[in-house]
Amino acid sequence: MIEVRGLVHVYPDGTRAVDGVHLRIGDGEQIAIIGQNGSGKSTLVRHFNGLLRPTLGDVLIDGQLTAGLRVAALAANVGLAFQDPDRQIFAGQVRTEVAFGPHNLGLRSAALETAVTKALDAVGLTEQGERNPYDLGFSNRKLLALASILAMGTPTVVLDEPTTGQDLRGVERVRRIVADLAAAGRTVVAISHDMRFVAEAFPRVVVMRAGRVILDGTPGEVFAEANWGALAGTYVEPQLASRVGVRLGLGSTPTDAALIEALVKRPG
Repeated sequence: MIEVRGLVHVYPDGTRAVDGVHLRIGDGEQIAIIGQNGSGKSTLVRHFNGLLRPTLGDVLIDGQLTAGLRVAALAANVGLAFQDPDRQIFAGQVRTEVAFGPHNLGLRSAALETAVTKALDAVGLTEQGERNPYDLGFSNRKLLALASILAMGTPTVVLDEPTTGQDLRGVERVRRIVADLAAAGRTVVAISHDMRFVAEAFPRVVVMRAGRVILDGTPGEVFAEANWGALAGTYVEPQLASRVGVRLGLGSTPTDAALIEALVKRPG
């Protein structure tokens, strides 16, 4: 679905934000990208829908070079929910905001209404459909931005820090949305600093530092004790469960039940 070949992106001020990245993301795969601020995560994913173009290298979507495609064409394949929803939201009504994307992709009448209603239901904003988006709190504006992408039905969904500003219920809602997208065979790419969310929701984790990929594997592999030094180099702290799990001999991605059982049985 997505192939990145030797991608380099240099901003006008000379910042080399992505520096020779090679990456393949399979059709229907769920992958989290982690790393410190400025490591190139957002710059990388903005190449997937054409918001940014390579300085060097290639990005292919379904075997087609993005360099030869307009953003409008790429939007039918890759939907991107921004880290800051206020850079994405523009309409004066919640339902209008969610309808904008699918309408541009050709949905009309009942099909459009169904897409909007399902997306709002998925993020828990069904009752807010007539409100102005800026009357919503930040966490709900994040969910609104996500709903506007879900309604488009794109084969690939990219989520930039989807759990920021969410309480436990909101994080669980986002986790459920990722699971539903996976069950529907859609590709999900998420940038996140929430290591628990990453470890529990994504079977593949990519770690970036200084514009390069330094680790790529399952959560168990990436958060293994042998990689703690590399993770520290990009200011990523493995979740507490990983550290405790390693100390108790349960591995780096233990379940809550396994942790509780081991702690109860632990002498002293």
